[in-house]
Amino acid sequence: MKTTLKIGLSLVVMLLSLNVIAQKKDKKVITFTVERKIEAAAERVWKVVGEDFGAIANSHPKIVSSNYNQGFITGGENAIRTCNFNEKGTKYLQEKQLEYDPENYRFKVQIFHAGKVPLDTEYSYGVYKVTPIDANSCKLSMTMGVRTKPAFLGPLAKGSFKKDIADYLLAVEHHVLTGENVTKDNFKAIKKKYSK
Repeated sequence: MKTTLKIGLSLVVMLLSLNVIAQKKDKKVITFTVERKIEAAAERVWKVVGEDFGAIANSHPKIVSSNYNQGFITGGENAIRTCNFNEKGTKYLQEKQLEYDPENYRFKVQIFHAGKVPLDTEYSYGVYKVTPIDANSCKLSMTMGVRTKPAFLGPLAKGSFKKDIADYLLAVEHHVLTGENVTKDNFKAIKKKYSK
């Protein structure tokens, strides 16, 4: 009887331990980096992604509108933007610009409100970096850290997130080089031009 009780208690302790480990694994953030070489000076690319932070809708094919919040009129430390994924404004993200470093063309964006987008905002962020190659070219990279709600969707959604970021970086390139705003309506034709 005592042996059976000990075995039973041992199994309970082991199962509880596995449950705690599984919960900690669920907290794991999925990270990835996407990069794109752009034939434009780093300053021009930085102006679009860093300085014009609130105008991301001009260079993102999935964002239909964007604006600054809480009195901000330009990018910089603690600037906040809302990114709308539909016309009604029911599917959106709110992001804050942190670790703003214009000398090194780098900043972090913390997602702090996800609306109906299934992200755990406590663990979701992006790091933008523009690296000069020469006077007329640079590399734009974006490192994302995401955790979905529910967490098990994260590994399944990683490919979709990476594709969306790759499309965004291509759209930034087009916007920088041409001045044309990128929308969901014109992006297919734009992407075709850069795939040749």
